Amino acid sequence: MKSMFALALAAACALAGCTSSQAEPPPPSIGPLGLEQIPWEGGPQYWKQFARADAAGWDDPSFFPIVAWYNGISSQEEVDFDKALGINTYIGMPASFDAAWLDSNGLYWIGGAINGTFHANTPSWVGYILDDEVDGRFEPEAGRRHLAQLSSEVPEGLFKYANFTYMVLENDMAASDSQKYVNGFTDVVSVDKYWYTIPHCAAEPYRDVSLVPVKQESCRTASSYGQTMDALRQRDAQDGKLQPLWQFVENMGGTDNEAAFDGYIGAGQLRGAVMNSVIHEARGILYFNQALSGPCKGGNVFRMAQVHVGYCGARQVDAARIVNNQIHQLAQVINTQSLAFEFNARADTMLKVHQGHAYVFAMPAPGAKPGQLQLQLPEGISGRTVEVLFEDRQIPVDNGAFVDSFDHEYSYHVYKVKL
Repeated sequence: MKSMFALALAAACALAGCTSSQAEPPPPSIGPLGLEQIPWEGGPQYWKQFARADAAGWDDPSFFPIVAWYNGISSQEEVDFDKALGINTYIGMPASFDAAWLDSNGLYWIGGAINGTFHANTPSWVGYILDDEVDGRFEPEAGRRHLAQLSSEVPEGLFKYANFTYMVLENDMAASDSQKYVNGFTDVVSVDKYWYTIPHCAAEPYRDVSLVPVKQESCRTASSYGQTMDALRQRDAQDGKLQPLWQFVENMGGTDNEAAFDGYIGAGQLRGAVMNSVIHEARGILYFNQALSGPCKGGNVFRMAQVHVGYCGARQVDAARIVNNQIHQLAQVINTQSLAFEFNARADTMLKVHQGHAYVFAMPAPGAKPGQLQLQLPEGISGRTVEVLFEDRQIPVDNGAFVDSFDHEYSYHVYKVKL
């Protein structure tokens, strides 16, 4: 049986037309419970190679980056609000922003030196964003020249990050161009595709050219965010080395087309999109923090929820707070290498082992209807009951399996069971 890394490489190689020698994978590694380990870039240890991130503590197993895309901080009250939401990193600030707000509060900046408060000794300055959606604004060769120039200007010690459009995960763009974008310039990479709120899912006729196919009936579901991560991993695996993959999720809406506006992401949908991304090995979450169409417009959704009583996006912001803090509480578990195991073909799952317990993250798979799912545990687990984290309940294990209900396509549960 081929390893998951081998399958990802083979799929990407077939699209690019490369030879088998170019995609020769390492042998699979075996982890706890005798299960194959999901290939990863190294988890917290990955950040040690970047002096600024290492000095800032990004190699701490309890750290998980959760990023606000374009925000602003001008008071301690705003800092405290963002930290309570689980935000620890920022991309995009006003030109007048003082880095001291981040330095003194254990928060982080990814970007350029927007003013004199950002310099080689600024503790919060850990990474550099090369650019956003270059693949959608340039022809491939020109886009690569642009990124190469920007990459050459990054100060020493910072990791390089770029976000691309979903074009790099589609078959319309030449696979070789997509792979060069994803693999050629960055230490961290993401793609934005706001499945719940963009017009694509409702288009007639529906056209899907995704590297990992997304069916229309399950397009506007949390599972599509996980499928984005799967496709990005295929692209990223092409060069035989891995980098952290981050996921964008809209905290209100993802379209700026007023005529195509069809509603905002729901609170449960937001939580499900974030957790499905984590289940599919996202190493960071970024929030698209703007609402550019519809009746609840705003350039800083998180801040509007703080300062406006009765803000129309309050439920979504509170949902972000809940799932973000669940991730932070589980960061030491999430930051371990996952194990390959199929609990149920109708479930999206992630399996971790940490300090004598197995942790199972579960959601309905693409196209699976809400309802009950039986989850079969791997051999070697002795626990007779499963604790459902964050829900104050337990489920008995019967013949190595347990049953739980998933009321919505975006429902998720996290289980802890003794080895």
